[in-house]
Amino acid sequence: MTDTQAAFAKVAPLLEGQAIELPSWAFGNSGTRFKVFGTPGTPRSVEEKIADAATVHRFTGLAPTVALHIPWDLVEDFGALRTFATDHGVELGTINSNTFQDDDYKFGALTHVDPKIRQKAIDHHFECIDVMNATGSRDLKIWLAEGSNYPGQADLRGRQDRLAESLATIYDRIGEEQRLVLEYKFFEPAFYHTDVPDWGTSYAQVSALGERALVCLDTGHHAPGTNIEFITMQLLRLGKLGSFDFNSRFYADDDLIVGAADPFQLFRILFEVIRGGGYGPANPESEVAFMLDQCHNVEDKIPGQIRSVLNVQEMTARALLVDRDALAAAQEAGDVLGANEVFMDAFQTDVRADLAAWREEHGLPAHPMKAYAASGYQQQIEAARVGGTQLSWN
Repeated sequence: MTDTQAAFAKVAPLLEGQAIELPSWAFGNSGTRFKVFGTPGTPRSVEEKIADAATVHRFTGLAPTVALHIPWDLVEDFGALRTFATDHGVELGTINSNTFQDDDYKFGALTHVDPKIRQKAIDHHFECIDVMNATGSRDLKIWLAEGSNYPGQADLRGRQDRLAESLATIYDRIGEEQRLVLEYKFFEPAFYHTDVPDWGTSYAQVSALGERALVCLDTGHHAPGTNIEFITMQLLRLGKLGSFDFNSRFYADDDLIVGAADPFQLFRILFEVIRGGGYGPANPESEVAFMLDQCHNVEDKIPGQIRSVLNVQEMTARALLVDRDALAAAQEAGDVLGANEVFMDAFQTDVRADLAAWREEHGLPAHPMKAYAASGYQQQIEAARVGGTQLSWN
């Protein structure tokens, strides 16, 4: 047994039970503000999206839940949808609200100056909570596309006050076993100011609500050069990190496959998650949720999701390989290069063969991407899903 194999064998048990939630919208058509591309085999119903998500789980064993987006995934009977998901080997997860595609929300939703529009946005979240009750979902995730484009356009403080009041009304409605998770994003679609632009604003708002209100960290929602692992550490330290939305960015909120732009950043983030007690298989008390938030507009969607969860698994394995004792000793001794070497040794360890063997031991394909390509599922859905209207994010 090589040194790498021996080291991997020690951490392999901590890969058991790793769960990465998939977003239903990743299986629909998507694009940019210029063009949304259609592709053969794209789902035409929520059920077909869930079937595709279940296929990712079947080949990887890493994706046991599917997040829904309301109203994109609105159905008449969510109890039946829950049964459909269970029959396909997955569960329904986070419920995501949408207050950014209605004309009434042009100048805000939960922050709007008109109390009638604010109430409309609040009522939408009440509807989402009803969906949670029907699906057994734990988390209500809120992302707000609210802000202003020009100085003087809006009362910045007034909008924060109205947001706090709206969130409190929603929080009072969630169940004892449910959570409100508030996402942040530093710009877009508003350009001068965004109402929840950073982790500090999200933290301030949820801290005022209660212990079941937490922050969602989307890895693509930061300015270039932001130290995301520091934010991860701080939110874990404060007990307010509720969930991740994993993706990659080069320039803005690109929603690319996680790890595609900067694998080392993903490694650093996951190291802080593990070190901070946020990784469930290593700390059963942790309730931090891992989820993807990606759109596949030029690549095939199912392989894109397979590749994404495998990237998270691989960087988790590498992060688990960090010799924490040696790292702490070097840090305490002020050995700058020695500490960095310990860190880099783990990142540069190739665990792909070990992960392939681990999958086979668990009854999974050693190489899920190749196994999916050979399965014929893509050709099957392309032949079967003819006619009807393909689903998309808009």
